Amino acid sequence: MLTKRIIPCLDVKDNRVVKGVEFLSLRDAGDPVELAAFYDEAGADEIVFLDITASFQKRKTVVELCRRTAEKVFIPFTIGGGISDIEDIKVILRAGADKVSINSAAVRDKSLIKKGAMTFGSQCIVVAIDAKFNGDFYEVYIDGGNTPTGMDAVSWAKEVESLGAGEILLTSMDRDGTKRGYDLELLSLITGSVNIPVIASGGAGCLEHLYEALTFGGADAVLAASIFHYGIYTIKEAKKYLSEKGVPVRLVEI
Repeated sequence: MLTKRIIPCLDVKDNRVVKGVEFLSLRDAGDPVELAAFYDEAGADEIVFLDITASFQKRKTVVELCRRTAEKVFIPFTIGGGISDIEDIKVILRAGADKVSINSAAVRDKSLIKKGAMTFGSQCIVVAIDAKFNGDFYEVYIDGGNTPTGMDAVSWAKEVESLGAGEILLTSMDRDGTKRGYDLELLSLITGSVNIPVIASGGAGCLEHLYEALTFGGADAVLAASIFHYGIYTIKEAKKYLSEKGVPVRLVEI
């Protein structure tokens, strides 16, 4: 049985890790490379860096961050934000990242998913989907949550799988930073519609929320920020809790 993954999320702005609520009210949480190294030693399965303003401000992801991380972190890590073409993907992977996460660019140019998968392998291509319930359906947003697209998140998830994406990073904008738990309805809709791994993001406030996402929500991995960044729980505590609840996780001696 495949183990479920615990993935700290490092939202990066101006070379600092920040955390907000519903994509707003950002609060400083530390140096990204130092935090990533800490989580590596603490037993995290992977790390995700998201340059949360790169697409909106039309900037490129800072490749130097990737290089510095590769020198200190030995678990897989993903970098996203501002990636707009095959050359961007190549530069980031060559700088040491294991995967890239694409969001806005994938919506604007769907062929980027297919080209990326064919060139570098599906395992390197993560498509991030930021979704918010609009009263009728879960709508896809881009540009760091600033631009609604009118696209249905479930339909888009199916399409990115067909285009060759190896994984989906699904964030509920309604739950982001609220600590009220993951949006299990949204998560279940997506995991029930695709056969590729889905990472749940947005809303973790306690260890039970991680359990719910990995079981009832059908997620293959959970992304969390606040509960780890501010010392509410450790990675070890999270894995011990999940293991005791019967969820298969990679246990390590810390």
